[in-house]
Amino acid sequence: MYILIFFIGHWFLSLFFQTFFLHRYASHKVFSMSKFWEKTFYLLTYIFQGASFLNPAAYATMHRDHHAFSDTDKDPHSPHFFKDVFQMMWATVLTFRDHVKRAEDPTRNIGGSYPQWNIVDRIGSSIASRLIFGAAYTCFYIAFASSFWMFLLLPIHFLMGPIHGAIVNWCGHKYGYANFNNNDHSKNTTPFDFLMLGELFQNNHHRHPNSANFAQRWFEFDPVYPVLKFLHWSGIIKLRKV
Repeated sequence: MYILIFFIGHWFLSLFFQTFFLHRYASHKVFSMSKFWEKTFYLLTYIFQGASFLNPAAYATMHRDHHAFSDTDKDPHSPHFFKDVFQMMWATVLTFRDHVKRAEDPTRNIGGSYPQWNIVDRIGSSIASRLIFGAAYTCFYIAFASSFWMFLLLPIHFLMGPIHGAIVNWCGHKYGYANFNNNDHSKNTTPFDFLMLGELFQNNHHRHPNSANFAQRWFEFDPVYPVLKFLHWSGIIKLRKV
């Protein structure tokens, strides 16, 4: 029971900060916040992504390329140019590394304003940090796993961020229905979208990339949007008027 709670908690917390901080804030600026809250959510993103921490500026610049060149040969992770999801994931890793180098090099113009916190970026992207988090996950499993099959979940913890990205980009551009003609292959994958906290409303999102609510039709529900509304109401963030 402890293992399943830990796995589900890590899955959704890591995914929440990926969609909230890396995607909706760093990439699309659908809301603004003070520097205090930016650093707070920056640190929480590092903690909950853990072994698979993704540099926010690199994530944002790569994601903007995805929108600019959606499902073309310049798209950093379109599923229509790879035989399987694993090839797409590896190609995305290589592209992401280049974006990290661009974000870390002050002489290279990455264009635009992105959240950056150099010490957290360096620590979070270091091999040592990833190994420490990996060791912590492993120790937790050794202490609480009641069956051998539970250890099969352990590698997912190590690669949580890239796995989330692979699911969204592979499924969100191959399976489901389209509300809009975006001149790409973006799809909405309801009802499985709930498991990805709104990220699988790719067709809606590519049509309205700066909208805080990824759902568009009456039967669609973006579970992160009410959280954004609450944070806006509480004054922690300020939603952008679209």
